[in-house]
Amino acid sequence: MKSPFNYPLFCCLVILFSFAANAQKKSVASKEYERPKLVVGIVVDQMRYDYISRFWNGYSEGGFKRLVKEGFNFKNNHYNYAPTITGPGHASVYTGTTPASHGIIGNDWYDKEIGASVYCVADNTYASVGTASTAGQMSPKQLLTTTISDQLKLHTQSRSKVIAIALKDRGAVLPGGHTADAAYWFHGKEEGSWISSTFYMESLPSWVTQFNNNVPQLYKKPWDLLKSEKAYTKSGLDKNNYEGAYRGEAAAVFPHDLVSLWEANGAYDILKATAYGNSLTTDFALAALQGENLGKGLDTDFLAVSFSSTDYVGHQFGVNSREIEDTYYRLDLDIERLLKALDAQVGPGNYSLFLTADHAAVQVPTYLQDLKIPSGYFDSKVFKENLNTYVADHYGSEDLIENISNYQVFLNRTLIAQLDIDLEDMQEDLAQFILQDPAVERSYTAYQMWGEEYTKGIPYILQNGYNPKRSGDVLFVLKPAVISYSKTGSTHGSPQIYDTHTPLLFFGKGFKQGASFERSEIPDIAPTVAAMLGIAFPNGTTGKPLTEVLE
Repeated sequence: MKSPFNYPLFCCLVILFSFAANAQKKSVASKEYERPKLVVGIVVDQMRYDYISRFWNGYSEGGFKRLVKEGFNFKNNHYNYAPTITGPGHASVYTGTTPASHGIIGNDWYDKEIGASVYCVADNTYASVGTASTAGQMSPKQLLTTTISDQLKLHTQSRSKVIAIALKDRGAVLPGGHTADAAYWFHGKEEGSWISSTFYMESLPSWVTQFNNNVPQLYKKPWDLLKSEKAYTKSGLDKNNYEGAYRGEAAAVFPHDLVSLWEANGAYDILKATAYGNSLTTDFALAALQGENLGKGLDTDFLAVSFSSTDYVGHQFGVNSREIEDTYYRLDLDIERLLKALDAQVGPGNYSLFLTADHAAVQVPTYLQDLKIPSGYFDSKVFKENLNTYVADHYGSEDLIENISNYQVFLNRTLIAQLDIDLEDMQEDLAQFILQDPAVERSYTAYQMWGEEYTKGIPYILQNGYNPKRSGDVLFVLKPAVISYSKTGSTHGSPQIYDTHTPLLFFGKGFKQGASFERSEIPDIAPTVAAMLGIAFPNGTTGKPLTEVLE
């Protein structure tokens, strides 16, 4: 009887399946390292997490709603350090670590070595580009670690193009890192131009010059409500006692006649404190997409965009103002414009994007007080006077305190040693005295920051913000909703949850759709993007990849 086994057919099938398996392996391997053509990082300055839900019904389908519905929403995202302010925020988003490692401990801080205050991105060894003023004398020299954009440059032998944009210099310089092709920021005054530094270039590209000559002046116009007045149900009354008016303005109410207020408010500088500043930033980002051909090369490019006007508006009018509501409705449309441009130039599915904030903000304490919610104000001048008096009485010299800034006290260690005062004892003594201030919730010494390892709560947040070479001797925290600020407008900077809770959205290639209530922290962003790209983490990374968002 003849066997049914067909050997030639079997061999053919084995060969066929072998080819198919190898092809599948090659496909999987190629997909493993198939990177997006462009990564877009968006930081919305002073955006609270609840702005997503609070203004949801007023958003278009193509802006924030698209990012949430088609992307991944981390609903319990927090800053894990203080101070929660712009410079450290942008540095932490892009380095994957905290001020303890990257060194940007404030927008400004007291430099113990030179005995003077320094600005986080100031660098007078470079010249301005695009202006005769000193506004362009900036660089990332104070940033001690690499950024995700630096790592992309290193991975591709600098073939990737990195462009960083923000109204604020620090919002562009720090995300761009040490290797950016360009960082641009907006110089207002009478010029109204996007500028840069010789750290990046010797002259502005032609597309930037053309933009400066044609676009900024288009926003010299009144700021009125985008929608009908009855649509503004997520903010307080337009006229109230909690908002600061522009200089020369009788009351902080719509419409704001920017034309008549122009000169009294620094000419083009007033645009920064209106919703138009975000639109101008979007216009410039779209021009950069075209002018630099981003996402068109063989290697992944990076575009970092920070929307700064949300911070200026929040400081001026407060988080419950009609101005902030209108600003977010307009920003939503700007994000829609940006996404449409990315779809057109790079292609849907060919780019990756994340959106977060550099900090959040507190409700205006005077508003909270009217609602009988505990809140208040901290008088830093009186605090300093009281502390100096105490030190003079107990130690015989006011010169023992060199500086008080960023809720830290810096001691004159040279004089302390000369007077044979025990440094640790003096730190502890001052911490106890500071705790007696009715506005202060808690205080800590540098020795506590050095010697303890905190894993939760306020001390954990403070320790992550403490850099031994740059931070002070005594740290203190104000009570919740107690701030050092004017009686109008909102601010930020504390380790309290209203300052730490910010959005975190991932969207596009390499990221899943979904949402999570699991806690994420700001330093997790950079390693997540690095893991998606298959590149090395920034060299100071302390965060972890958020695996639930990664495909």
